[in-house]
Amino acid sequence: MAEMLWKPSPERIARTNLTRFMEMVNKKHGKSFKDYSALYDWSIANIGDFWAAVWEFGQVICSQGYTQKVVDADKMPGAKWFPGARLNLAENLLRYRDDHTAMVFKAEQGEARRMSYAELYEQVAQLAASLKALGVTVGDRVAGFLPNMPETVVAFLATASLGAVWSSCSPDFGFEGVMDRFGQIQPKVLFTANGYYYNGKTFDSLARAAQIKKEIKSIEKVVVVPFTDARPDISGVPNALMFADLLGSGPVPEIEFAQLPFDHPIYILYSSGTTGMPKCMVHCAGGALLMHLKELALQTDVKREDKVFYFTTCGWMMWNWLVSSLALGATILLYDGSPFYPGPGVLWQFAQDEKMTIF
Repeated sequence: MAEMLWKPSPERIARTNLTRFMEMVNKKHGKSFKDYSALYDWSIANIGDFWAAVWEFGQVICSQGYTQKVVDADKMPGAKWFPGARLNLAENLLRYRDDHTAMVFKAEQGEARRMSYAELYEQVAQLAASLKALGVTVGDRVAGFLPNMPETVVAFLATASLGAVWSSCSPDFGFEGVMDRFGQIQPKVLFTANGYYYNGKTFDSLARAAQIKKEIKSIEKVVVVPFTDARPDISGVPNALMFADLLGSGPVPEIEFAQLPFDHPIYILYSSGTTGMPKCMVHCAGGALLMHLKELALQTDVKREDKVFYFTTCGWMMWNWLVSSLALGATILLYDGSPFYPGPGVLWQFAQDEKMTIF
């Protein structure tokens, strides 16, 4: 057997979320689990009880509790999870509204930007009200053709708060790649940056955004986020608005989080497209929330004091996973650009500067 390289101390093990979860399960179900293997065996033999325990441990916010844990658990597809529950994923990710840092954003060029939980809530509230005024409602699709930046998180949370469905592509996707994805889902609103940076170069996004708007007739408005230019010319994009105009400057409204069933859609993600047209994969709000709480809290041990980083674009599901760290009150670190520009140590420098705890 290979020599063990590292083992956490008993003190560190005692402080983990997983230990606290195990203690909760032991007390609630009359068990005496002392290690991961025993807890794992119980979780797959008692899946309804396990996921209900994740719900309780994760302190899921809901307006109405579930009437059953799972119906037809042995059917795939066909199982029905937590019927009767009414909740909103964005409300769970916006439970903290204080001055703790919610996000730090670093791009290839420029200084790092920071946003507190209070500022995040305010921007989501203002944007949600504007999207509602534009007619976005439950079940509508909203698309993001955006870099991995704070405005993308704000747009997603505003969309989710209304019960609309979010889908995003990275801005380095070509026109056909975007059309293969967004062309299937008929979004009502498209968010785009004016451009992005990669490997020391600046790339335009507005020409492709205009082309996407022309081809996808369902798009009623294009919302432009300034990134590579503080005052981009958006005259060439039909029905375009500036992101700042949707935030407004008036009083911050309270968010009216749409309360929806556990299996209400929240994201549309896509297969790679290597075997034909990318396949749309619809994820439900409750399922995504519980899975992310389990992975982040129990398997990654994310806590409020953590600073969590995953190198990803908005075209990969790890972006969705990273954003869910907000439900635990952690700080998420966003990076957009090449991980090797201006040198191979750029992400390690980011880790050092921000005192990253999870890489």
